[in-house]
Amino acid sequence: MRHLARLADYCSITNMHTKNLAIVWAPNLLRSKQIESACFSGTAAFMEVRIQSVVVEFILNHVDVLFSSKLSSVIRDGAGVWL
Repeated sequence: MRHLARLADYCSITNMHTKNLAIVWAPNLLRSKQIESACFSGTAAFMEVRIQSVVVEFILNHVDVLFSSKLSSVIRDGAGVWL
């Protein structure tokens, strides 16, 4: 994820900002067997992929916080209470 976030830093050159990266990578990073099965219609599959892309975009925009050592230690120790 950090690598993709770094790629987004060069969006002025590549035009691959976080939204574009999320659209491309979300189906692979958040693979869903439901989407791949025949039970999802085209519209439902599109909506599911859209949700995946929003999640990946959020992660890319907040990669420094989500993957920080401070957050990891709080989660590991179970000491953090978030409201």
